[in-house]
Amino acid sequence: MTDDVTPPTPGTASTAPAPGAPHPPGAAPTRTERLDELPFTRKHGRLLVGSGLGWALDALDVGLLSFVIAQLAVVWSSDKGALAFVASAGFAGMAIGAAVGGSLSDRLGRKTVFALTLLVYGLATGVSALSWSVGALLVLRFVVGLGLGAELPVASTLVSEFSPRRIRGRVVVLLEAFWALGSIAAALVGYLVIPTSDDGWRWALLIGALPALYAVFVRLRMPESVRFLESRGRHDEAERTVRAFEEAAGVTQPVAAPRAAAAVPSAPADARPADAPRASSAAALLRDGLRRRTVAIWVVWFMTNFSYYGAFVWLPTLLVEAGFPLVKSFEYTLLITLAQLPGYAASAWLIEKWGRRGTLAVFLLGSAVAATAFGFGAVSGSATQIVVSGMFLSFFNLGAWGALYAVTPELYPTRLRGTGAGWAAGVGRIASIAAPLTVPPLLVLGGTPVLFAVFGGVFVVAAVAALALPELRGTRLAE
Repeated sequence: MTDDVTPPTPGTASTAPAPGAPHPPGAAPTRTERLDELPFTRKHGRLLVGSGLGWALDALDVGLLSFVIAQLAVVWSSDKGALAFVASAGFAGMAIGAAVGGSLSDRLGRKTVFALTLLVYGLATGVSALSWSVGALLVLRFVVGLGLGAELPVASTLVSEFSPRRIRGRVVVLLEAFWALGSIAAALVGYLVIPTSDDGWRWALLIGALPALYAVFVRLRMPESVRFLESRGRHDEAERTVRAFEEAAGVTQPVAAPRAAAAVPSAPADARPADAPRASSAAALLRDGLRRRTVAIWVVWFMTNFSYYGAFVWLPTLLVEAGFPLVKSFEYTLLITLAQLPGYAASAWLIEKWGRRGTLAVFLLGSAVAATAFGFGAVSGSATQIVVSGMFLSFFNLGAWGALYAVTPELYPTRLRGTGAGWAAGVGRIASIAAPLTVPPLLVLGGTPVLFAVFGGVFVVAAVAALALPELRGTRLAE
């Protein structure tokens, strides 16, 4: 497999110079170059927070599921196998939603798909609060997953395309950090709401329906991707959007890019024959110019999803089985979840210091060590060891997620960026379907130590695959 680079196809729209090529003397900078060289402004901040709140509400929904499962195991006397299918049904929807949503964002626009997916999963979450059986909850969780799976890669693509080049990775990690806020909110709801009654899980799911209301705000206020607008020939809209960001930065009129930025390379676009169509199809992700990076990022997504969802969906239930009361297990889960915030902060700082590849690999290896330590801590019954090792797992694992979402959109040109990010997430969701189902048999096979040793080994495989990715720190997004 190769990761070769060829110049842009003659006659196609390209708004970035060839890798390493200087900006033509006297030529006006392209719109994307103008965006790349802007400082981070309040308008960037509003985009980040607007997207991030949607991200946090997604995390709230996913996080609530683990607490719902823990209570339903008691209230409905459901066995772990049946409840595992509830979790996997949601992840099956996420797999389909991610692939379809990413492709739709390359056709309909990032902003449109972002708002639609928030609405779908928010409404479905509210309706799932009325579930009368495991089967009904399973079906509704699948619909929730359709919306949730599509939203995440679309949001990261939109933010990546607006972020200043010098800090693009850091901004996307900060976007991912909103996941920690949603996870903490889920832990608080799980701790404060669910134990109050046998119907506590229903009230928790109703709280998770808030994204349906937020979708209206997102659709009306957020800008559409300039790169998408240009790819559809909507140049007037693209110019108005760029000017709005320039005015927020105090730039009164477009100016040529500074000499220091003139030699900034573009992230390599895909190699393709000169007469190849520019359709945004999944098959294009596996052509020679993109095949190596696509396979590598799919492996990272698959392995990271497997370990994360296998561990965290079952965390409250595993703590109950270790002998802790339901309320105490929720309390420990809340403490463990709080460690996500410093994990994201460290990843956001390191990703522009070490680069994407090194940061991702180090955090994945740290996750492997922490997962193994947690498995043995759960057996020993030491609350301190469980909480400390769990916090390290949360720190490293969510830091890795931040780096993963930062690097994925950078791997692909504009016409394939949403498709590439969506399919990577979709492949990862296949693992998240399998992970909850593998937990019960692995527990029977060797208990918690074997379960978390498996998760640790999977993290190591993900770290090795991360090292096969290209390093794109400081480059312009490929057009």
